[in-house]
Amino acid sequence: MNDVFEFLKSAGTYYLATTEGDQPRVRPFGTIDFYDGHLAIQTGLVKDVAKQMLKNPKVEICAFKDGKWIRVSGEVELDERLEAQVHMLDNYPDLGNMYKPGDGNTAVFRFKSGKAVISSFTESPVVIEL
Repeated sequence: MNDVFEFLKSAGTYYLATTEGDQPRVRPFGTIDFYDGHLAIQTGLVKDVAKQMLKNPKVEICAFKDGKWIRVSGEVELDERLEAQVHMLDNYPDLGNMYKPGDGNTAVFRFKSGKAVISSFTESPVVIEL
């Protein structure tokens, strides 16, 4: 699991895919955390992306760096614990002007299940269960 977190963290930007009805939605993200044994992402509850994940928790993340790419697919769940929000925002202090732990908007979604596949054109894929 640490390899997945480190890959996404060092990539800086990853792309999160959700669905809205039968339409895929993809957008860049930068927040990634490993808290209480789970990979987690952060957004605001007022955003469409949060509403999409609450309605359909199946998501996929993709990132590319150094000639390799990662795809993380699985199901997320809202982690409503204040501690999860604090941990996330402590790691992303620049978000402090937009989000505050317990503000009713800050949302941490953690992967409750899934797998990651790290691939390249020159090596066999590495599969990591979440």
